[in-house]
Amino acid sequence: MLTARTFASVEDQLDLIAKGTAEILPLEALKERLAQSIASGQPLRIKAGFDPTAPDLHLGHTVLIRKLRHFQQLGHTVIFLVGDSTALIGDPTGRNVTRKPLTPDQIAANAETYKQQVFKILDPLTTEVRYNSEWLNQLGYYDMVKLMAQFTVSQMLEREDFHKRFQAEQPISLHELIYPIVQGYDSVALRCDVELGGTDQRFNLMRGRDLQKHFDQPQQSILMVPILEGLDGVQKMSKSLNNAIGINEPPAEMYGKLMSISDELMWRYYTLLTDLRLSEIKALLMQVVDGALHPMQAKKNLAHAITKDFHSTEAADAAAENWATLFQKKSVSEDLPIVELPLAELIDFATGDVRTAKLLHLAGLAASASEATRKLAENAVSLNGEKFSAKVIDNLEPGDTLTLRLGKKSIRILLL
Repeated sequence: MLTARTFASVEDQLDLIAKGTAEILPLEALKERLAQSIASGQPLRIKAGFDPTAPDLHLGHTVLIRKLRHFQQLGHTVIFLVGDSTALIGDPTGRNVTRKPLTPDQIAANAETYKQQVFKILDPLTTEVRYNSEWLNQLGYYDMVKLMAQFTVSQMLEREDFHKRFQAEQPISLHELIYPIVQGYDSVALRCDVELGGTDQRFNLMRGRDLQKHFDQPQQSILMVPILEGLDGVQKMSKSLNNAIGINEPPAEMYGKLMSISDELMWRYYTLLTDLRLSEIKALLMQVVDGALHPMQAKKNLAHAITKDFHSTEAADAAAENWATLFQKKSVSEDLPIVELPLAELIDFATGDVRTAKLLHLAGLAASASEATRKLAENAVSLNGEKFSAKVIDNLEPGDTLTLRLGKKSIRILLL
């Protein structure tokens, strides 16, 4: 018999649940479920599924896992679902070609590494780990026919991925059409109250609601999180794009990569990759705006917090010290060559800003403004010891000094 629990108010729970989310559907239904949970003292069942298609997770994957932890911190039952059966199909989300199938042995090996990695975030003692082979492998031919009969081909082709491939006359394998249906059945088997997923998973997530309705179950709420940008701040984090931070990377490497992100991206990482409430993040941002906290220190705090999450406080401390020794001390060296540049030649009088690419070119760090623009996009530029990729630098005045670094070359600029 379940023991009744005491939960925080609906408003307090939503303050953490909604942090960093892109959309909650339907929001009023989730509020009602939370209220019922408080009244009954029984936790909600929260699920997120992960197909073990690769052995390693990166920080982009942890956005969902961290949201699971938020529900866990609020006292709800969290289900980490390993999609060992759905991985045999391969999620077609975002694909313009059919995925190469994995063998059961590959899937089993990857699943074991997933379990080891997710417990760096989730509490292993209160996490329910399930495999969808438990129920999907038990479905017979008749059961599958009944499931597929709930949907039409035209409904499946409403999915953006399939629609684009159909219009482009690219192949769509029949087994791919089944994927959203069997993912939806996971929610039926687990009697989920809430399912989590990325914004690119909307079509799949909604099929769970459809099938729960068919099986006379209360329909789950859907909570979608944004897709995390990688180190370039533009494209989604992906190892294939070489812009990812793996959660098993050494502490020094993880810390160093986090210190390379732009100031703008830093606040998105604070929102999606830490447990700080939005009110706490806004307070940090105001400290930076007011000059009470330097942006570099805010970034150091972020890099330390994330590195500590996946390693330890001691490892994060050592990584921070190593980074300062390798980069920060070099960037403020008094031996750097000084280049004097008239501010009047640099400033855009329409905006009052200095274009970074023009500054890099006139300072002699880049052969042309176009090369400088390319290097900014590659995250190869540092300003005052901190990675910098913004197109403009504002609030500059005559007499200001800047330390610029492109690749291995650093200079100090004195504005006249």
